[in-house]
Amino acid sequence: MRLHFLDPLYARAGPFASVYVDTSRDIDDPDKAIELRRRHTRSDLIALGADPATADASADAVGTDADLPGRHGQALFATHGEVVLTEELPQPPPVDKTRYTALPDAMPLALQYAPDIPYAAVVLTRVEPKGGATAPEDLLVKVQTGRWPSSAVAPRALTSLRVPIHGWRQEAERLAAELAHLIDLGHADTLVLCGDTWARGVLVNRLPAPLRNRVATVPGDERDVESGRALLEPQLAALFRGSLSAHDRDRLESFAAQRARHLAGEGLPATVAALQRGRADALVVNRPAQGWPPIWIGADPKQVALSATDLETFGATGYEEQPADAALLYAAVATGAELIVVPRQETPLEDGIGVLLRY
Repeated sequence: MRLHFLDPLYARAGPFASVYVDTSRDIDDPDKAIELRRRHTRSDLIALGADPATADASADAVGTDADLPGRHGQALFATHGEVVLTEELPQPPPVDKTRYTALPDAMPLALQYAPDIPYAAVVLTRVEPKGGATAPEDLLVKVQTGRWPSSAVAPRALTSLRVPIHGWRQEAERLAAELAHLIDLGHADTLVLCGDTWARGVLVNRLPAPLRNRVATVPGDERDVESGRALLEPQLAALFRGSLSAHDRDRLESFAAQRARHLAGEGLPATVAALQRGRADALVVNRPAQGWPPIWIGADPKQVALSATDLETFGATGYEEQPADAALLYAAVATGAELIVVPRQETPLEDGIGVLLRY
């Protein structure tokens, strides 16, 4: 998973307020619950030493996703009285969490956005004709692209068109070309189709033959669409559970080959050493995540070490101890590394972390 969406965080100097909060709307009186969370966010940040302007900005941002229905959470980051990044969480945090630290506590957000699978979803439904009961049926076509699972709570625009049944073959030709183009550009690993069996078959038959194995058919119809949520959200959750994007699968295969050659790339010390040398192409992290002891960072992103003594050896000054997950992610983003999240039971890693080497 590429981490460009975190770039705005690291373009600013800290310290940072990092807030993870449950802003679900599927409870009784959600506005009252969110107002209570605003007050707790502000008081917690003040207790942690945040300046009042940053505490106020953070608290004011809690619940600004009120138009998003259902169960979800919010991650927000602020510094020097300004919110610099707000992201929706597909799953609310187990408990609300607030930090005020030199580096943003962004690893929980990154883990929620994995595996970041690009896809296109298409729903095909027969509907009553506009010309009355004697006219041929129409086909309602809904199309949406996204990256799972972040699209569940941050869906892209939904395209909807109504096509006379007799015109579907021609329209399917055009749509198949568009979907094939998305795959060619890397904007979709999977084409998720749902709805009328005949209409699905017409569309699939017009796809280039090599792309037909990218098609996944799921049950349901347009009634599964909820405003503000991803098209076919429940079906996507079931389809992609435990999966990786095609990009991450390729990276993980390279990591497996690296392991087979017994190259140093597993465990916290090896990961830190690779980041120090700018040799980390991707961090490989187990889910559920493992707790790591704090590590040390200096002024430069490559100045990351397991001890202050190690940083002194590199000539670093002004270093400080930071939570390991925040420091590792900062170094990864700053040096252009990616993040691959893998289930622990499938790929157990020493210390729950490894690194795919760049050279």
